[in-house]
Amino acid sequence: MRRKKNGFNVIRGVLLPCVIAAVLICFISALDSLDSGMNEENLRQMEEALRKGCATCYAVEGAYPPDLEYLKEHYGVRVDETKYTVFYNSFAQNLMPDITVLENMP
Repeated sequence: MRRKKNGFNVIRGVLLPCVIAAVLICFISALDSLDSGMNEENLRQMEEALRKGCATCYAVEGAYPPDLEYLKEHYGVRVDETKYTVFYNSFAQNLMPDITVLENMP
């Protein structure tokens, strides 16, 4: 006796792997997006911490810190230099320094 092929079994055999692959692709994409968002937030927080340290220095001493090392030494600001590069340009004691934080490439 011959068995009839059930169309549902054939569709399930093809459709199920496609659905699983689509779900995995969406999951990986979501993880990548989450990681990217966290990196951007960490950069923003680092720059904000540096600006707050500068503002604190100005409030206490009446002048902005002359360089990044002074800010680290006297106001406890920490920079993970393996992860970030900080460009700190102070051009006058009474003007907020130009601060740029960039993430180092692995």
